[in-house]
Formats: sequence, C-alpha cells, structure tokens
Amino acid sequence: MEAHEIIIKPILTEKSYKGLANKTYTFKVALSANKVEIRKAVEEIFDVKVEKVNTLIVKGRTKTQNTKRGRTVGKTSDYKKAIVKLTADSKTIAFFDSLQ
Repeated sequence: MEAHEIIIKPILTEKSYKGLANKTYTFKVALSANKVEIRKAVEEIFDVKVEKVNTLIVKGRTKTQNTKRGRTVGKTSDYKKAIVKLTADSKTIAFFDSLQ
C-alpha cells in the first residue's frame, strides 16, 4: 500500500485538539494497515519523526429510521483510528498548526 492509501484523513474532534500541544495527532487509517505501515506513511507524507503509534478499531453505529413503510435499521461502517505521537525534536505537522 502507498502512504496516501494508508492515511485516509485527520480526525478533528475536541479530544484530538487537546493532543496537539503534546505533538499527538489522530488519523483515520485503512483497516488493513498495521502500526509499522502507519508510522512509515506519516513519516513519508509529513516529513516528521514518529515516536509511538496507538491504533483502535471504532465500531459503526446502528441507526434507526421510521418511515411510512415501517422501521428501517442501518449501520455505519467500522473504521480504524491511529493516534500518532511525534518525537520531541521533530517539527509539528503544518496542517494542524493553523487549527490551534
């Protein structure tokens, strides 16, 4: 897999904003990617040094909708989230600098 296929998009939530001061960034990544691949992809795309990568799989939510024909139940898809901590001597990621 290529680096841009592994890193899908950044996750911008209140909790992820708190980590920006500590050089901790959160990304939505491909489900098949492992920690080593994520580390290499972040280092390649953003030209930084990664200290640590934590991953977790976020389960999709069940959504219920009432219609004229009755109740329909659907589910959002599962995705993998990676929390990336950069080394102390590494530069910050420029995309996130404008958000602080």
